[in-house]
Amino acid sequence: MSANEQSTCVAFPLGEEVKSENFSGRVWMKMPTSIESACPIGNVTFEPGCRNSWHSHGGGQVLLVTGGRGYYQELGQPTRELQAGDVVEIPPNAKHWHGAAKDSWFVHAFFLPNTGNGSTLSGLNPYPKVTTASWNSPHSRFTVPREVPARWWLSATTS
Repeated sequence: MSANEQSTCVAFPLGEEVKSENFSGRVWMKMPTSIESACPIGNVTFEPGCRNSWHSHGGGQVLLVTGGRGYYQELGQPTRELQAGDVVEIPPNAKHWHGAAKDSWFVHAFFLPNTGNGSTLSGLNPYPKVTTASWNSPHSRFTVPREVPARWWLSATTS
């Protein structure tokens, strides 16, 4: 399925392609509200196999999966497989990643509550990647990935 075909099967238009080193492939974002609003809302479409880097949000984040199949992992927790209708409530400052399964597009709306607490993207710069080797290894999906630096893992227990 092409990106244009994918855009006709979801609640929001495909949006603009995001060019960032924090994604392993192509991703598009549509912001139906301003990032400056009290609770920014956006829609993200990941091509098959694309995932973002480890990151966090000071005020937390809510994901509402609207299409496809993908994964979510919070640091130190098992990976969750996600599909349309699933909701993920991400606590403030929880280090996590999410992205598409290798064989499926993945679309989710996101909500950034508590913007006064710093809901914008935060973490190390550059953010630790979820490597292809880790992504291709089923076992690594259920453990803390080796690519996460120890200083980042330790800060997860104190933030």
